Amino acid sequence: MTDQVSTLYAKLLGETAVIEWKALERFWAKGDLIWVDPSLDLITVAEAMAENRSEIFTKWRNDGVVGPVSAEQAMDLQTRDPEIWAVVVSPFIVIQTKKAE
Repeated sequence: MTDQVSTLYAKLLGETAVIEWKALERFWAKGDLIWVDPSLDLITVAEAMAENRSEIFTKWRNDGVVGPVSAEQAMDLQTRDPEIWAVVVSPFIVIQTKKAE
């Protein structure tokens, strides 16, 4: 394993931004939001999606740390309005809330 950051990772990192839930609601309604648990690196997950690394993505999904945003999660995000980090991996928007400190 190398400590060098891949070009794709760097590109995705540069495209990551904070966004409000209200700007994401229409994408949630279309089923285009992918939630990433704060225990994972958002950009690593986005990179795996962009590279179609289905084995690791399937493992994360089976572990319950990556998946579509559920109705319960959407209600929670709307109520709390937390800081949300997002990056686009077309056709999806991959999101993660800031870790609690």
